[in-house]
Amino acid sequence: VNLRKTVKDTIVILTETYHSLLKEREMGRYLMVVVALIITVLSVSLGGPLVEATTHHVVGGDPGWALSSNIALWSSDKDFAVGDTIWFTYSAAQDSITEVGSKEEFESCDLSNPIKMYTDGVDRVKLDGKGPRYFTSARPEDCKNGLKLHIVVQSESEIAMKKPVMVEVLAAGPTPSGAVSVQSESTLLFVGLLGMLYYIGV
Repeated sequence: VNLRKTVKDTIVILTETYHSLLKEREMGRYLMVVVALIITVLSVSLGGPLVEATTHHVVGGDPGWALSSNIALWSSDKDFAVGDTIWFTYSAAQDSITEVGSKEEFESCDLSNPIKMYTDGVDRVKLDGKGPRYFTSARPEDCKNGLKLHIVVQSESEIAMKKPVMVEVLAAGPTPSGAVSVQSESTLLFVGLLGMLYYIGV
């Protein structure tokens, strides 16, 4: 238990460091990629979660969960399938995330009856069923300013039906079974760190 807490605390610190590095992106860019690759190889060699056939979405891309991310635009071209995982990365000292149960609560930023709260700064949400999901900033003013995420989780077959056959074949390519897809190349560091976090079960 102590080991898990230590690793979790370490990843939260690294999350804060990552956001700081974004301010000096060119300086930290190559370091992030190297660290991500090392952690990813370690996770795979240990039989970790990165060998699952799933997609990991880091919400907001590079900036993470922030007003500057334009969450609505970020999510507009993405498909979310049953079995995928979404990750929220943010400063736990400044924000937390609320999941609400209805479109009405989401649109009005009514946070009085949350389904679940996420407060760790690095939060993993497994999409284990079809249907809509609604996430907002726990700060009502930020929610009203657009810091919220609405997704519709679909089956793989529903997503495949929306894509032209030729494009689907080209996109699939010679991907080996058990491959993992990651949204946003520059979030490699997070995928490695979050994979390790999931692997140890914290």
